[in-house]
Amino acid sequence: MKKKGIAVAIFFGVILITSTLALALNSSPNLQNPLTKTTITGTPADNFPDLDRPKFCGTSDAKSNQYVTEYRIPTDCTQPLAITTDESGVVYFAQTNTGKIAKFDPDTEYFVEYPNPDWPQGGRSMMWGIDYSFGDVWYTDDSFDSIWKFSTTEEKYSRVGFPTQEDSLPQHLKVLGNQIIVNDFYEGKISLYDRTQTSEDKTYTNIPTPIPGSFVGGFDVDSAGNIWYTNWMLRQGGALIKFDYTSFADFVAADTGKNVTVLDFSETFNLPQSIAAPNGLAVDKHGNVWLADTASSNFYKFTESTESYTRYTTPIAPLATYGNATGMIKTPVSQPYWAQIEGDKLYFNEQASNALAVFDIEQEYLVEYHVPSRNPNWADCGDKSDCGIAQAFGFDVAGDKIWFTQWVENKIGKVDLAKPLSPTVSTSSKQVTIPKGQTASVDVMISTNQNTEILSKATSEFSDIIVKIPISTVSESQSIPVSIVTSPSALPGTYKVLVSARTADVTVSEFITVTITQ
Repeated sequence: MKKKGIAVAIFFGVILITSTLALALNSSPNLQNPLTKTTITGTPADNFPDLDRPKFCGTSDAKSNQYVTEYRIPTDCTQPLAITTDESGVVYFAQTNTGKIAKFDPDTEYFVEYPNPDWPQGGRSMMWGIDYSFGDVWYTDDSFDSIWKFSTTEEKYSRVGFPTQEDSLPQHLKVLGNQIIVNDFYEGKISLYDRTQTSEDKTYTNIPTPIPGSFVGGFDVDSAGNIWYTNWMLRQGGALIKFDYTSFADFVAADTGKNVTVLDFSETFNLPQSIAAPNGLAVDKHGNVWLADTASSNFYKFTESTESYTRYTTPIAPLATYGNATGMIKTPVSQPYWAQIEGDKLYFNEQASNALAVFDIEQEYLVEYHVPSRNPNWADCGDKSDCGIAQAFGFDVAGDKIWFTQWVENKIGKVDLAKPLSPTVSTSSKQVTIPKGQTASVDVMISTNQNTEILSKATSEFSDIIVKIPISTVSESQSIPVSIVTSPSALPGTYKVLVSARTADVTVSEFITVTITQ
């Protein structure tokens, strides 16, 4: 028996329904089935009882703010997930509650949803991975263990079975030349599929896990053709793996007859114990590997030459995203999820902070764009209005836009990266050395013309670093003296201190590197 829905709910806080209604729903629209308490509407919402529809189908119309524009999908309750763009900027996304690919034209703001004749009635599947290549949209399907291709020219679907064992979950997907690379989350393996295969029986090359029983998260390919991925067990550590795909492919082509395995082409690096669920992974142009830890508020840079990790953090999640009506949430986290590199910037979605984040790798400057829609059924909102998260899972960077989906709000959204930021934050010093038990002062300049909250956070453990800011809000530009205090018992080392300025629409942050000495 497969454990997909249960495990994903445990690890990511997302309730994935893996079963569908057993009763054939052939009644007239807007009649209620007395057994399931489901009002029949003739839409994908019929996959959920009435009481669950606000949670999975959305609670509001499309909204916008200074940087983000939302578009509501015409069909109710499609649950959009993976999203990509073609070379002309047209947007394609997969709908988990319909099995369809949909297209959105940014110029006309017009949606087209393409029926999938091979999709079972009432079928649902989490389609995490998607990529566009030469007129085809390739995407994953975890419920039916498949890789699908949608031809945008012929408007036709074709399905390829995914190699399964006891429990597989094809998740993210990347097209690299003729190869399609997929991570199998549960089986802990990377699978490669040659899309040019013409025989009826399709084959895959599988890179097995070096850690039995582990999961495999996101992956990326560096400029030398190495595939980087993680194998991990929740809160139990794991490994970052570099697979030399180029040398492996050359070896296979040479057909030397030598007895080797695919793992002979792999290098393994231990993950820090502080990384609990490294889902997102991306490699920058310098070969540094960036990891997003979904179980925390942290993201990391791995430098291969020194085999070292640098930890960064995001600001505390906005109160409106988690509500805390019961007062039980003591340490809210942002949950960075997937990662993408474009140029000198790292992009990632913050699931629990309801935001899309852009991190300038060279300047160590972080911008979080807040998603306007919030679904209160996914947070501790109580009676609070305008509270919750929209489950912004899928995203794709295209030029000066980030396109993203809202899985429980039935919308897609656009972040306009070209719009000037307000507020902005800068510091008088980017690097500070402080002996333990002493204090350093840094001037922080906030440029703003609106009500702005000032925040801070450090990556040190316990209270080794305390940041003291004399004021919590400003409404006009000013310089603020900030004290960075180190504990007498602080552990020597190098840490990151984050100073942030937040408005309703955006949070901007700058990192200060703090070195604590004896």
